[in-house]
Amino acid sequence: MKNKKKVLIVEDHPIVRYGIKRILNGDPDLTVCDDVESAEQAIEAMKTVMPDIMIVDISLKEMDGIQLTRLIRSQHPKLPIVILSMHDERIYANKALRAGANGYIMKEESTEKLIIAIHHILRGEIYVSDQVKTFILQAFAGKQSEPNNTAITKLSDREYEIFLLIGTGLACRAIAKKLCLSVKTIETHRARIKQKLGLDSSSKLILAAMEWAQRENLIPVLNEVPVRRKNAV
Repeated sequence: MKNKKKVLIVEDHPIVRYGIKRILNGDPDLTVCDDVESAEQAIEAMKTVMPDIMIVDISLKEMDGIQLTRLIRSQHPKLPIVILSMHDERIYANKALRAGANGYIMKEESTEKLIIAIHHILRGEIYVSDQVKTFILQAFAGKQSEPNNTAITKLSDREYEIFLLIGTGLACRAIAKKLCLSVKTIETHRARIKQKLGLDSSSKLILAAMEWAQRENLIPVLNEVPVRRKNAV
């Protein structure tokens, strides 16, 4: 047990959490030190257990996995974190890595891939699928011929957050209140979002945002997003 690497699992579905725990405990080099269902519980767990790696689901309530990753990274800069998700890796893998994650793996992958990803990350490596590697390299080389949906990757984290809130039906004033920003700031972000996505009207922006939020099944999560501090930009 002394030589095993401790894993903290953050996953809001009990059956999935149980399955991951069984898989990891079956590896001779890993042991699950705790498993929790929310970001709040994960933050509390970090006060009593110090894992060697965290596995974080992206679709958590109250605070999503990318927000949690960013918070944990600020508090524990060297702790490896792998995002486990059912969402399109071409969109979210890049955002997860930007937030400080060391890897991104789809839930549809085999159990062997999850174990491989964890061991790669524990060795100090970054783990993403071959498809994501190709996507990132092509984008870096300026050769990416992206379909409309991958244009979302052009948005900054703040722009993406506002884009999703637009998709829930919130107007500028409501978004400004929710994020503790000025209406003018939200309007500026909206204009940038339209430009980056190639949308020439507010109605097209709203339609695109609603379709994206519904497609990603994020509306219930977004309705519980905590209000940002006033110094957030």
